[in-house]
Amino acid sequence: MPLLEVRDLTVSFHTTDGLVQAVRGVSFDVEKGHTLGVVGESGSGKTVCTQTLIGLTPGADVSGRALFDGQDLLRMSSAELRKVRGARIAAIFQDPLSSLHPLYTVGWQIVEMIRAHRHIARSAARARAIELLDMVGIPQAASRVDDYPHQFSGGMRQRAMIAMALALDPDLIIADEPTTALDATVQAQVIELMMKLQAEFDTALIIITHDMGVIAETADEVMVMYAGKAVEKADRRTLFYFPHHPYTKGLLESIPGSTAAGEKLRPIPGQPPSLISIPTGCAFHPRCQYVMDRCISEVPPLFDIAGGHTSACFLPTQILGLGEDVDRERASAAAVGRAENGAAARLAARATEEIETSGVHLPDAGALAGAGMSDRSRDPGTSQNSPDDAGTQQ
Repeated sequence: MPLLEVRDLTVSFHTTDGLVQAVRGVSFDVEKGHTLGVVGESGSGKTVCTQTLIGLTPGADVSGRALFDGQDLLRMSSAELRKVRGARIAAIFQDPLSSLHPLYTVGWQIVEMIRAHRHIARSAARARAIELLDMVGIPQAASRVDDYPHQFSGGMRQRAMIAMALALDPDLIIADEPTTALDATVQAQVIELMMKLQAEFDTALIIITHDMGVIAETADEVMVMYAGKAVEKADRRTLFYFPHHPYTKGLLESIPGSTAAGEKLRPIPGQPPSLISIPTGCAFHPRCQYVMDRCISEVPPLFDIAGGHTSACFLPTQILGLGEDVDRERASAAAVGRAENGAAARLAARATEEIETSGVHLPDAGALAGAGMSDRSRDPGTSQNSPDDAGTQQ
């Protein structure tokens, strides 16, 4: 039985502009000790999906089921959720500076979090806070425990948030864009630290990000979200090498180094839709170069492809992967499903033209590597090792 089993999660908000359909029937599992990567553009519903599980979406209309160790998180009272949140499910947020209170020391905040869930003396909680800060690589933890958040560098603040998340040995950690605000070197350090600690404590992890490079380094399974729905789910290797959904393909092809040497990056045309006025049929159809007539009127279900790989796309399930040959197969299959000069044909032509005219030329991957940059997306099993972040801001 999975540690977390989410089924048909739907979350919406009533606003003066209309109903925001933030999450629309999302289902997924998280196994103990495994990492689920949730990826998509801003506004795809990633954060709302996971924050709802721990009761951080007040005022939302919520339906579905979210079984955590057999208990439905969506049916818990506020008091019951407080016992779970922090103790058994911890969270790491995008901006540690706004997550840490500026008027209290880092150590005090870790101590109070521990004492909120455990009957423990303040001195013992302080010793635990020092131990945690040392564990996550804060230099001179015994003295830095009394520093304020502004005295830590960005990387150190995120390490402190990881320490706080680990304080009560949770079964699940939700990391929402944990590296977005960090520079590339510190990002690599934080990712390496999270993976090391996960392996040590066998903690389940949900990583929310728009960065496919982070997914390549961390995830066991991946869920791609678009306009509040899961559009593709697969294990990491399958998703990176054999994507089916055109949106997943677009995300992968917009990564530097994913195209052949000297070729342009291929951006996804257009913008994500408003969650108040979601397009009919497949929500991605206005941006898709493979749009067919049925995509405009029918909502595609998640089709089974193989071995747990599912995709919400009407293209034939045997057309998988990246590259020009596969692109031609997709284009041929899509052409069969379009009426000549119809709405789908016009949308496809416009999307293709925008992709071809708005790409960005970059040096090939070898040139980037020679300049000291690495291509993390090419091999999902690779990771970066970097010097420890021992800096500080005064």
